[in-house]
This record gives sequence, C-alpha cells and structure tokens, in this order.
Amino acid sequence: MQHTIEVNGIKLYAFHGCLVEEEKIGGHYTVDVSIKTDFTASFASDELADTVDYVKINQVVREEMAIRSKLIEHVGYRISKRLQTEIKGLITSKVKVIKHCPPIGGDVNDVAIIIEN
Repeated sequence: MQHTIEVNGIKLYAFHGCLVEEEKIGGHYTVDVSIKTDFTASFASDELADTVDYVKINQVVREEMAIRSKLIEHVGYRISKRLQTEIKGLITSKVKVIKHCPPIGGDVNDVAIIIEN
C-alpha cells in the first residue's frame, strides 16, 4: 500500500540566486515535501520507528537550504536526493522549492520548482 506524508510550508531565509545581491542579502523561501510510503506497520504498532519522522524531513530541508546554490533547481535536487537516501521506507517523493519576491524585473509573488522522484 502507498500512503502520503506531507510537510508543507517550511519557511526559511536563504542565500540562493545568480545575482551577487542575492548572495549578500538573501531572501525568503518556502519548501513543501510530499513522501509516498507505507503506513501499514505504524497502523498496528503506533510507533514512530515504523513510519517517516517529520523532524527528519524538516532537518534535511533546513540543512540543504543552508548551502548556497545559484539555482533553486540545484537545491531542490539535493533535498530530493538526500530524502531518497536517508528516509527509510520512501517510495517516491515530491519537493517544491518556492522563492518569494524573485528579482526578475516585474511584480511577481514567487517562482517555484518541483522535483518528483
């Protein structure tokens, strides 16, 4: 069976971007993570060890977002790869990285990338 765990709205301040200004002043980001897994063991046991720990997902996102990248595609890929290797029972994942108020010469709320594995 496949079930879904979501950790949405992880709010961060990070320094991603191609512009020198972005490296120096940073900006606001939000990350959403969705993981397909199997809850069957946790249904019976009611134990954290038998499911995916939300704290671990949040930790991976925060650690990878703290490492500067020029592209949010790059940081999203890093998050996705770490989740694949570090989350026991992960079947598939979806990572969405949202960059708020991007400096793209217009009135834009945000830009986002989505990586599904």
